[in-house]
Amino acid sequence: MSVKTLVIDGKDVSGNDNQTVMEVARENGIRIPALCHLDGLTPVGACRMCVIEVKGLNKLLPACVTRIEEGMEVSTNSDRLQRYRRTILELLFSERNHICSVCVSNGHCDLQGLAARHGVTHVSVPYRYPSCPVDATHSRFILDHNRCILCTRCVRVCDEVEGAHTWDVMGRGIEARVITDLNQQWGTSGSCTSCSKCVHVCPTGALSEKGKSVAEMAKHREFLPYLKQMREDHR
Repeated sequence: MSVKTLVIDGKDVSGNDNQTVMEVARENGIRIPALCHLDGLTPVGACRMCVIEVKGLNKLLPACVTRIEEGMEVSTNSDRLQRYRRTILELLFSERNHICSVCVSNGHCDLQGLAARHGVTHVSVPYRYPSCPVDATHSRFILDHNRCILCTRCVRVCDEVEGAHTWDVMGRGIEARVITDLNQQWGTSGSCTSCSKCVHVCPTGALSEKGKSVAEMAKHREFLPYLKQMREDHR
């Protein structure tokens, strides 16, 4: 392991060669937005909200999976990046039915928070208005596909932290859906431990707990880095 030095938004920083731009940026107080990324889970670079510009490259790179290199010059907040991020958010809002006023996670939603932070006050692309099912068969939780953004946080936390692998993704493109087991109802799952980790890592209101009011839907994710480290130490 060696130390690499680089520049992020004009600031000289350094990190280990196995670290990502996202990790080094956050260690140095530089905030890069993300939806699929969550500390304690394997990064997948799915949402593309964390795209960055690297001097000498024309394409944008996802900060959560891009390893740092010696002498890199990184920009995380240019006008170009702001436009890309607003477009991504608009596409996410248009693909499903994210109606904040009637969502159980209103005020506790990562998607809603990023939209406010990036000035997304309307959507300039056509809404798809899909008719997505709601699975309320579980005794404690609800899955609302209308709110899902396919970040796969639930899939990864169930596999990597809980070890159950109840969740997965079925289908491709706009037909993709998160599923339990072999696409059966959540309430009939034989692998679900009802631990609620998937609910707490969900960035929207796709996974929620029954009987909770909007004010009670704050997510608790501080357990993730600790539990993952404990599992790695045990191995």
